Order: sequence, then C-alpha cells, then structure tokens
Amino acid sequence: MSFGYRILYAIGFTPWEQMAEPQIAGQIADLVARGEEGRDPPYGRALDLGCGSGIWAVSLAQRGWQVTGVDFVPKALRRARERAEQAAVEVEFVEGDVTKLAAAGVGSGFQLLLDFGCFHDELSDEQRKEEGREATAAAVPGATLLLMSWKPGRRGPLPRGASHDDIQAAFPGWSLIEDVAMDLPSGAPGYVKRAEPRFFQLRRE
Repeated sequence: MSFGYRILYAIGFTPWEQMAEPQIAGQIADLVARGEEGRDPPYGRALDLGCGSGIWAVSLAQRGWQVTGVDFVPKALRRARERAEQAAVEVEFVEGDVTKLAAAGVGSGFQLLLDFGCFHDELSDEQRKEEGREATAAAVPGATLLLMSWKPGRRGPLPRGASHDDIQAAFPGWSLIEDVAMDLPSGAPGYVKRAEPRFFQLRRE
C-alpha cells in the first residue's frame, strides 16, 4: 500500500475526516442503528477497516460495540488511541494492512464491519479481493458491512472509486442490502459532489 497516507497524516492534511461533519455523521449513525434495532448493548464485535484517527471506531464504542480498528499509519493510530482515551471508551487499535487482517491478529467473530475509505481509494483490484477474503473470514454469517465509495473515475491522486459490481466482485459471499447516496452538506467541495459518494450495506451470507 502507498505511503501517501503517512505523508498526509505527517503534515496534518486529512480531508477525509470531514465525513465527521454532523450531517454525514448523522446518516452513518442511522445506518448503524438499523442493525441495532430490537437489541440492547453490548451489540457485539465491530471492525473498522482503515480506522484512521478513530472517529468511527470511537463512535461505535460509544454506542455499545466492542470495537477493533486497523490501520497501517502509526501516527493515525496514536491519534485514535488519544481520541478513545478522551472519550473514555475501550477500543483495540491494531497496526496492520486491511488485506492481511489475519496476519495483523485482529481476530474473528465480527458482526459489523466498516470501510469508509480504503476499498475505493488506492487498492488494486487484486488487493480489493484480498480485503474481501480477509474481511469475510473475520466476519460471522449474517454480519453487516458498511462501505463508502465514490463512483468510478480517473481523478489523479484522488480516490478512483468503485461501482457496485466492483464491490460484489471483491465480496462474493455478501448480498447487497442497501445502496444510498451520501447526504452531503451544501458546503461540500465540488470534487466530492462530482464523485457522488454512496454508502453500500452488505450482509454476509
């Protein structure tokens, strides 16, 4: 995987964290809540693939999930641990590659998985399939995967995006449950609006 993210974290340029804007965060919370209906916390194990500075991992822990976050950028993980400490929640953060989850020691038995940036960005087609295989092995039958992706396109250093077919090719043992447009705020950058980001919810068969 590219070292570009290490550089971006080092200089403090992390535009993807704008997804934590209240309007988008509220939509994500609603998507997660649908899988919690009729249940009481603790909800079970959750895995944040490419957790970055821990925004979503900490949010899930606050909701009552037992969360593991995995990322390959040490500085991002340091921020994530600080975020969890400040929020007074327990989250296990693991330094590792999303295409090599078993080698990273993240474990198994996950009922909820998130990927809000890795899959649609710099992974090659083969790496996407590797992530899919590793995530499937870590998930229980009936698990939910929430994945965000821009539409496919050539954008230079920006994410190349992924279609439903691309996602299904990497996660053949999962069924698409929902496909919704991201609820972008009016002030979102033009390049993000043109990318038409969407959330895909899949369920492991």
